[in-house]
Amino acid sequence: MVKPMEKPAILIAVPGDTSRIPAGLQPLLNGIEEEAIPVQTKVITEADVVTRAYQAALASRLSVGIGFADQRVVIHYKNLKPDRPLFSVVTTSTDQLRRLGANAARLVKGVPFKKIDD
Repeated sequence: MVKPMEKPAILIAVPGDTSRIPAGLQPLLNGIEEEAIPVQTKVITEADVVTRAYQAALASRLSVGIGFADQRVVIHYKNLKPDRPLFSVVTTSTDQLRRLGANAARLVKGVPFKKIDD
């Protein structure tokens, strides 16, 4: 049986048996949505958040993956070295999360990034 192709989307790696994203990451999703890029979750059980983000980027048809652990958010691109993500940030505000999401989407679109520092 042939598996249908998944639609192009940024993939957010979730570590475990659930495909749910914590409510505290909603601003990240809002930032991606503001840039009109689709997003999906994928369970990736790697222990390291950078590795999860990289595996998500490899699995994404848009070549962008996101991983998270506690307050840390990692944005990775499939053409980067596995241990060298584009962004690895310990977030301090909802606005910073929103800008990280927007930057993940902007990577797909090829437009300049937003400043992520508060």
